[in-house]
This record gives sequence, structure tokens and C-alpha cells, in this order.
Amino acid sequence: MQIPFKRNYYTGKELLFLQEAMQTHHLQGDGIFAERCQSFFRSKYGFSHNFLTSSCTDALEICALLLNIQPGDEIIAPAYTFVSTANAFVLRGATIRFADSQPHHPNISVESVEKLITPRTRAIVVVHYAGCAADMDAFVSLAKAHNVFLIEDAAQAIHAFYKERPLGTFGDLATFSFHDTKNISCGEGGLLVINNPCLVERAQIIREKGTNRAAFLQGVIQKYEWIDVGSSFVASELSAAFLWAQLQEIENITFQRLQNWYDYYATLQPISASLNICLPHISSYMKHNGNIFYILCQNIGHRNKLMQHLKRHGVETAFHYTALHQSPFYLKNYPKVDLLQAERFADCLLRLPLYPSLTKQEIEYVVQSIISFSP
Repeated sequence: MQIPFKRNYYTGKELLFLQEAMQTHHLQGDGIFAERCQSFFRSKYGFSHNFLTSSCTDALEICALLLNIQPGDEIIAPAYTFVSTANAFVLRGATIRFADSQPHHPNISVESVEKLITPRTRAIVVVHYAGCAADMDAFVSLAKAHNVFLIEDAAQAIHAFYKERPLGTFGDLATFSFHDTKNISCGEGGLLVINNPCLVERAQIIREKGTNRAAFLQGVIQKYEWIDVGSSFVASELSAAFLWAQLQEIENITFQRLQNWYDYYATLQPISASLNICLPHISSYMKHNGNIFYILCQNIGHRNKLMQHLKRHGVETAFHYTALHQSPFYLKNYPKVDLLQAERFADCLLRLPLYPSLTKQEIEYVVQSIISFSP
């Protein structure tokens, strides 16, 4: 049996909506499909102010511009995350302070963040790893106490919740990804959510290359001009049309992914100790979206040998991030730090195949292949 790490999910309406977008002769973005998607996010999740972007990376870069990040400003972010979480702020000259993960979950540790706050801290960036909520009550309180901005990097967390409240509604700003690897995808795409109303007007200008084109299109002004910094961050109408097809099925996609996630968990949980692996820890406040199912191996050697064993059995797996405080860029520009939990997840975490079309037979085959491994 050959089981790939991922399979794209198509609803069957993507081509229909792409054709409809082409017939409008408006492909450059902010057309009818962009508005449909943005209206969906407003009504379903309460994202009152949201804008489609060409990637989550772009959405994070808008955040850095919106906050006027300057050299000398400090940004606190998790070490265990994708490079865009930090790079968006480094591009503006910020100093990155990396916080450690929780002992029981890859999510950022509140205690680790609190120790890093200084008078130079401008923002805390929280990542909801695998669509599992960080402890948002604690982070909201921490940000307010120190008068710093709170940003949710919710790249993996569409249709995921913290205590029944949608992720993306807690921070001053939030970003989502619709990359090919995410639950809901348009190949490349992102979303910027603005919960701080003071930032809305300028966000429209920044994402339109620093111009007031949005006001011009709304008929508020007679011509648009260059009035601020910015770049080309708007998602194309083709991306929005594809995304619209996916959003129609978000409940079904999430349900199927969660079914498969819990099938893995129920099958592996009784035997995890005998296999020398740990399973994901889900806190009571996390209502996740089945984005990733992972196991934790004993060490990097155990993880790599298991990966090779599964590959020989036709099962494609993947590890995830190299902790950013161990990256060549960081070590070249910053003093060395030890973040033991982030390092453990970087060395030990192994992601198993997970997608809506994964069958129970395939899950059973993956599990049996794990069971057959002898370190």
C-alpha cells in the first residue's frame, strides 16, 4: 500500500467558480469572489474587518507595517514555528526574542514569554500549532498588562476555537493561511483579520501598495495617490474563486479530518507506551480542527529511523520545524539560547498522513506499520 503524506481535497465546484470569475473579466483581486469570502468570514467567525492576501506571510508583513516596527523594537515569538512568523518583523528591523514551547504541547509557553518582556517589546506573536489554541486568556491578560500588541499567527487554525470562541478574534491582528498544505486551500493565499479598529483604514492602504485605491473604488475620492508605505498584498480573484469553493465545504472537511485524527488517537493511545511514543496533548480549552496528527518519538535518532521504516512500507511522513533559535540566520545574528522544549519538538515530532480522503483501512495500515518498527 502507498500512502502519501497529503492529498488535495477538491469540492467539485472549483472549476465552476474559476470559470465564473473569468467571465467577469475582473481577475486582479477584490472582486465578487473576494467579497463572498470576506463576507463568509465576517458572518461565520465574527471577523468584522478581514482582507484576503496572497499568502499568510504577506498578512504577517502587513502586521509589521501596521505596527510601524522599527530597528530596536522587540517582538516575542515562538521558536517552534515557520520562519515567516519571525521574518515578517525582522524585515522591518525588529529584534526577535524567541520563547519556548510548553512541556506538553508545541504551543508557546506563557511563562517563557513573560520572562522576555522588556520596555522595548512591541508585540507578542502567538502561534496556534496544528490548529490547537494557545492559552488565549493568559496571553490577552499579559498583553494588556504590558501594553503591547497581540498577534495571532493562526496559519493552521481556520475553523478552530478557544473555549468555543473562534481563533483569530483575540489578538489586535490575526493571520490565516490557505496554502496547499492547509485544511482549506487555494494553493497560495492568506487572510488578515483586524480586531483593533484603529488599524483598519491603514491596512487597506498598505495592502494596496501604499495608495488610497480602496477609497477610490468605493467612490469616496476622485483619484488615488501614493500616501504611505505598502506593497502588492491583494489576493487574485482566481485565488478567491477557488477558495470560495473550499469554504462551502469547511464543515465537512473539518469533520472528516477530525474523524481521521481521532481514529489515529483511539488506535494508538492504548499501545503508545509500549511503542515508546507520545500522542498529542489536547487541553480542555482547545477545540482543534484536525490540521495535523503527530507522534513524539524518544529522540531524533528514533524519529529518523521510524520515518525510514515507514517509507519502506509505503507510508510518507514528515517532521516539522527546525527550531528557529537553532537556525543559521539566528546563530549568525543573535547570541545562543537554549529552549529545551522547542528543541525536543524539533527533534522528536513526526507528522502522519492526514486528509479527508484518508480511509480507515489506510489509517490501520499506518498504525500497523508503526507497530512493526523495531528501533
